[in-house]
Amino acid sequence: MTTKVLIVEDDLLNRMFYEAVLSQRGYELMLVDDGARVLEAVDSFAPDLITMDIHLPHVSGHKLIRAIKRNPKTGHIPILAITAFAGKRDEADIRHAGASSYLAKPLSIERLLGEVDALLEGQRVH
Repeated sequence: MTTKVLIVEDDLLNRMFYEAVLSQRGYELMLVDDGARVLEAVDSFAPDLITMDIHLPHVSGHKLIRAIKRNPKTGHIPILAITAFAGKRDEADIRHAGASSYLAKPLSIERLLGEVDALLEGQRVH
């Protein structure tokens, strides 16, 4: 069974980077570039992991994380928040919204894969 990762990112270059890195691991990917389409994508794609940009068109990543975590059908899905806002307060707000993990941009391949692997492994353990 293929592991499914939903990539939520409005910046084309970042989206292409995540797609290139994660596709090399054999993950099945769905890419969404607009906050207004995220909840529908989560419902239809049923991802094993979500990477979530925080600043998106139409709906913030914070609101989307809260909505995903409140839904009994999707609350179990780990969410890796990825943002250019890297202050201590930003991280605390993102984690408070329900993100499983947090990375500040810019990312290296190793950091991205390390967090994705850890979150997916943690999901399999529980």
